[in-house]
Amino acid sequence: MNYRMVFLKSQILLCAIMYMTHCASAQKDDSEQWSQFRGPLASGIIETVNLPDKWNVSTGENIKWKTEIPGLGLSCPVIWDDKVFITTAISEIGADSLKVGLYGDIASYDDESIHEFRVICVDKNTGDILWNKLARKSVPKTKRHTKGSHANPTAATNGKYIVAFFGSDGLYCYNLNGDLIWKKDFGKMHTGFFRARKAEWGFASSPIIHENRVIVQCDFFGDSFIASLDIETGEEKWRVPRNDVPTWSTPNIYAKGEHTQIVANGYKHIGGYDFETGEEIWKMKGGGDIPVPTPIFAHDLIYIHSAHGKSSPIYAISPEAKGDISLKKDETFNDFIPWSIKRGGAYNPTNIVYGDYLYNMNMGGRLTCFNALTGELVYRQVVPGARGITASAIASNGKLYYSTEKGDVFIVKAGKEYKLLAKNSMNDVIMATPAISDENMFFRTQKYLIAVGK
Repeated sequence: MNYRMVFLKSQILLCAIMYMTHCASAQKDDSEQWSQFRGPLASGIIETVNLPDKWNVSTGENIKWKTEIPGLGLSCPVIWDDKVFITTAISEIGADSLKVGLYGDIASYDDESIHEFRVICVDKNTGDILWNKLARKSVPKTKRHTKGSHANPTAATNGKYIVAFFGSDGLYCYNLNGDLIWKKDFGKMHTGFFRARKAEWGFASSPIIHENRVIVQCDFFGDSFIASLDIETGEEKWRVPRNDVPTWSTPNIYAKGEHTQIVANGYKHIGGYDFETGEEIWKMKGGGDIPVPTPIFAHDLIYIHSAHGKSSPIYAISPEAKGDISLKKDETFNDFIPWSIKRGGAYNPTNIVYGDYLYNMNMGGRLTCFNALTGELVYRQVVPGARGITASAIASNGKLYYSTEKGDVFIVKAGKEYKLLAKNSMNDVIMATPAISDENMFFRTQKYLIAVGK
């Protein structure tokens, strides 16, 4: 027997095992990937201890890189390992007007030029654009709000595919090299204020991915629906109708308990659907009449809020809910709703539950903190200068990060006592929720994608 050959083979095998073990240990768990709107399960949270409290875009202090993104898009960055994905819509005539601030104009932006709908992949470490794919080139099928874009929905990825949704202008699936795998056209989906049907505001609900399915929530003037598609082929597995007016919320997946369920916000139709079949598990009414925020989960509860019109509620809902769980006129709780408030929920930003507390920031900069398990008010504080907030909060290492439309980022200490820790400016409009990955934050401003880190 050739003992030297046996020894060499054993050493090679040992090295291969050690290499594979190292790769497996270095690979991120899915819960550490910022793979959809607001990151893991839309929580807004990834824990990391080394994010900076101070940075300066002008001087470059704690700025890793800054990459210009063409066109106009309010979608948020999503990240898988070392790749950042973003979408945008580029007007042929360069009409990228965006009117920000607190105002009540319901008008659409009048631009019927040809647009390029694009999906862009950026190197997370350098900011270099790895690929830039044209999904569609056409006049948008619907108009947008003056405070919106034709690329509002945030993309989603599972590490093998990236799915980008442009509403009426199509759903597109790529692999991570930028090869188009399939596309889907749902036709024109007219979304606007249901009390003024002539107003067109554009689509905003983001796709989500769970297991091998893509879930889309499409509420518009017409046959609203929620649907499940095979991520590898785009084949529609099921579609169920929704009795609701246009909404702009992204659904979420609750994967604990008896049923894995898709939870959808709404005005007339808040509810949970069986992930496998689309069968409705529970429903309720009583939302604000322009629902935007995404359902979130913590403490074995589902939290849903919205604001507009007569209603601006926050609901804490048991995932064991069945049937119609709507509250009666004077109720604030029932068998499946342990607590709620009737008024005070945020309009655009999605709330965040961090530790034992739920934080609700409205567009005017008023931050309200509740005990997440009981609904007890902990504090209410106006954050000086934090007016005009569309982006949702993110959190890490005991800190909350709130971005204003004019580009200021406020860092607030998490906990039962309010404390403002820092304020930094991105020198550009911020409408998109930032992302966290490793020791960095990624801000999508009106013109740039910016990596912030020590």
